[in-house]
Amino acid sequence: MKILKIENLHVSIDSKKILKGINLEVKKGEIVALLGPNASGKTTLAYTIMGIPSYKIEKGKFFFENKDITKLEIWKRAKLGIALSFQHPPSLKNVKLKDLLEKISNKKINLEKIFEEIGLENWEKLLERNVNVGFSGGERKIVELIQLIALNPKLVILDEIDSGLDIQKLKIISSLIKKYFVKKKISIILITHRGLILNYINPSRLMVMIEGKIICETKNWKKAWRVIRKYGYEKCKKCKLSSNRS
Repeated sequence: MKILKIENLHVSIDSKKILKGINLEVKKGEIVALLGPNASGKTTLAYTIMGIPSYKIEKGKFFFENKDITKLEIWKRAKLGIALSFQHPPSLKNVKLKDLLEKISNKKINLEKIFEEIGLENWEKLLERNVNVGFSGGERKIVELIQLIALNPKLVILDEIDSGLDIQKLKIISSLIKKYFVKKKISIILITHRGLILNYINPSRLMVMIEGKIICETKNWKKAWRVIRKYGYEKCKKCKLSSNRS
């Protein structure tokens, strides 16, 4: 069953065209890794799926669980079960973390247990602080992920969730993703530039985006990632060009 379907998506920001004909399908319980160099359009795609208003859809359609959500407001998409982690989680002054989690939490999920499991130092004090105010980069990413777990979504978009993390924090993030999303068959779009998280999360498919287009898609993600690590994304461009000529 397809949970998300995107047809011929063209998106611009401030009259600058960013996405140029994206076609994408995500099945229920599937993990799709989306890789690409900086400024390739990965974050634009994530924000457009979530429905952030400044990203203008010039052409194309979205379907979530077979429902056309192309013109749906961001909060309505969230209610349907779409959730997004930001590459740079914002700070929220005068909003305590414990109050935010209590407001959004699915009561079936024991958030206190999650904090204890991951061994995050001073987590009780962290709950008393304003959201992301003075948090370290690793704390921001972990807290952002716990907020998504609290929402209990059907589709989660993880935008550079591994950026700026040391190995210890990366392992924590990966274990949370596997336990609370992968095991529960929640669909995942895993956006990454560095690709280190692929060592811990096995995607169903890997896609490469360059200059606003998805130019490559493969189930053999390990081979594709080896090529990218060795030769960079320029190799993907050449591979695509040679395949077009054949």
